[in-house]
Amino acid sequence: MGGLPALTPSPPWAAWDHPGSRHWPDRDDQGRDLNHTHGPAWVDTAAAQVRQRLRTCTEPVRAGHGDWESQNIRWADGQPHAVHDWDSVIAQPEAAIAGLASAVWPATGNPGEAATIQQSADFLSHYQTATGQRWNPQQTQDAWAAGLWVRLFNAKKDAASGGGPQLDLLASQITERLARAGLAPAK
Repeated sequence: MGGLPALTPSPPWAAWDHPGSRHWPDRDDQGRDLNHTHGPAWVDTAAAQVRQRLRTCTEPVRAGHGDWESQNIRWADGQPHAVHDWDSVIAQPEAAIAGLASAVWPATGNPGEAATIQQSADFLSHYQTATGQRWNPQQTQDAWAAGLWVRLFNAKKDAASGGGPQLDLLASQITERLARAGLAPAK
C-alpha cells in the first residue's frame, strides 16, 4: 500500500499551507482573491504570523476533515453517527486539524457562529483526552494557530463584504487567540 496522497490544495479556509507567496490563497471559497481586499491591517498581519508559524511545523501529516462545523455532523443518541462534506478532506499535522475544528465546531451555518475562546480550549483539552495524548507546548500553539487561521479567513471574507459578524467577533478575541498561538499581538 502506498503513502498518503497529497490532498492538496487544502480548501481555502484551511489553506495556511497554500503554495503562493501572498497571505491568502489565490481564491477563497467564493472565487474572490482576498489578497486584493482592503480590510483591517491586523487581519493580514495575524494571517502572516499564523502562516509563518505553521509552515515551520515539522509534525507528520495526517488525513482529516477540514470543515468540522456542526452542520457537517449527524448525531444519533448523542453520539456522532455520520460526518458529511468529505470534499473538505485535508492533509495537515494532527494538531492543525484539531485546531481548525476547535475554532468552528459550534457553527451551524448561520452568520457569525464560531467557538468562543473557552469552547476552543475545552475542545482541544477533550480532544487530547479522547485520543490519549498530551501535546507539547509547540503542538498546542500550532493547534491554536490553525484555529486562528480559519477565523482570520472568515474575518477577511467579512471585510471583503464591507464588514460582518465574523470580523467583529474576532476583533474582540484576536489578542488572546494570538497569545495562545505563541504569536505577538497584531497591530
